[in-house]
Amino acid sequence: MRKSMLSILSIADSISILNAIFGLFAILILIENFGLNSNLQIRLSFSLILLALLADGFDGIVARRFRKSEIGEILDSMADMTSFVIAPSVFIYFVYSNAYDFLFYRNLYLVAALILFLSFGIIRLASFHLMKEKEIFIGLPTPASTIILLNLAFLKIDFIYILPIVVIIGANMVSSIKFPKPRMRMDLLAALLIILTLIFGKSYYAIAPILLLFAIIIYVIIGPIFNKKFVNLQ
Repeated sequence: MRKSMLSILSIADSISILNAIFGLFAILILIENFGLNSNLQIRLSFSLILLALLADGFDGIVARRFRKSEIGEILDSMADMTSFVIAPSVFIYFVYSNAYDFLFYRNLYLVAALILFLSFGIIRLASFHLMKEKEIFIGLPTPASTIILLNLAFLKIDFIYILPIVVIIGANMVSSIKFPKPRMRMDLLAALLIILTLIFGKSYYAIAPILLLFAIIIYVIIGPIFNKKFVNLQ
């Protein structure tokens, strides 16, 4: 007798679905303003994507602690597609379309950047389970890429930098560069910085999102070097 679809879900899968729900609401708040001004829309959407990031980290902890389902990895990738690729793309477009008197060429430039990010994200997430290894990530993890782009848009760097940054990040996402999987202390530090960013936003000179951004950039730069040295020592 075949199992029902719901019976094969695990606790971790429920958290993955929550991740996707956060991503969905991050998009809906931008599409339908619910009587909010644009600044509040940006802050709420930004916060919901950060909550999705926390949920993504938590579902991994739960999956390791309890059982994994047969569809866990696929479900996780689908949730990540919603929260870390589609939602940030909509967020970035919303931020810059509201910040500038957008001319056609600016709009085209930004859309081209987002199409590239979407393409890299699809490739990354679709191939993740095939290239998964125990101690390392092959290519830059999607959550790290999302944090960089999300924070840069939240801090409203000039839109002209978005395309080259997407190209650099995207190339790393689909590359064969090996990034170490963060240990528990690093995960806790990242979670703490995300929570502080959720609470303070741009308050206190935007120190929380800036610290989160720099922490991820350090991981992107130092991670492959550290990983290579670790492998050479073995």
